[in-house]
Amino acid sequence: LIALTAVAESRTDKLLRELQNPKSDYVFVISHRADWRNFPENSLEGIESAIRMGVDIVELDVHRTADGEIVVCHDKTIDRTTNGKGKISELTLDYIRTRNLRAGHKIVTRYKMPTLAEALDVCKGRVLINIDKGINYYDQILEMLAERNMVDQVIIKSSKSAEAMKQFFSKHDKNMLYMPIINYTEKHWAKHEGLFAEYLSTDLPFVAFEMCWNGTLPNEKKVFDKVLKSGKRLWINTLWGKLCGGKENGYDDDAAVGNEEKIYGKILSYGASMIQTDRPAMLIKYLESKGRHTLK
Repeated sequence: LIALTAVAESRTDKLLRELQNPKSDYVFVISHRADWRNFPENSLEGIESAIRMGVDIVELDVHRTADGEIVVCHDKTIDRTTNGKGKISELTLDYIRTRNLRAGHKIVTRYKMPTLAEALDVCKGRVLINIDKGINYYDQILEMLAERNMVDQVIIKSSKSAEAMKQFFSKHDKNMLYMPIINYTEKHWAKHEGLFAEYLSTDLPFVAFEMCWNGTLPNEKKVFDKVLKSGKRLWINTLWGKLCGGKENGYDDDAAVGNEEKIYGKILSYGASMIQTDRPAMLIKYLESKGRHTLK
């Protein structure tokens, strides 16, 4: 019986167990827009590549078409990511399917923009998902997840107040995992300081704080320490300066030229246990060398 149970346990089951374990020192690697360095961003092929690479969470962006289909795309238009033009909200899925995705250097590929349903089917049981902008289509996405028994597999996020999210989630018997976004920047902190305090004291269940900072305010570690003391996981991005402390703190492209310890070591010293990256393979290798990416 024990052997059969072990075989039946999926990778996402193991990841969820680590996610909910307050004593875990496992660091989750989140692949930004899937594996966009090797495939078009937010493509099924990029998602598959990220999963094979060993990432724990794929971050995907969504928008809804004129005929009500949810597609995986970062922008509101298809202008940058495909060889077509137009607002997704004004285009049908059939039209979008006639266009091809672009990869790096604007090269047109043979790949097509996927629907969220297709992406979910690739991810089921294999990797957790962070859906960005999904709060706008929450009910429709939740129904899709419930049909696939995947509600627990997805993290949704927003900068809405904890009270607003309580009311939002109260409409449903079961909800996706949730994470608030907090901006510790000179531009946003006047608004987000109160938001941060509210989430530190709320009884609304959520898994982590996504903390964005750009170095315009001092003492970020003291702010991050409040996250750790709250018992929530600290999610930090290493994508570019305005999200991860500015040029002085560094990010993925700095790490890629031999500065892994300087960049990722500092992020780990802050207590981050969830890192969203544009260089997932490099980050996984670094974390494995530190014994921080072994899934039990």
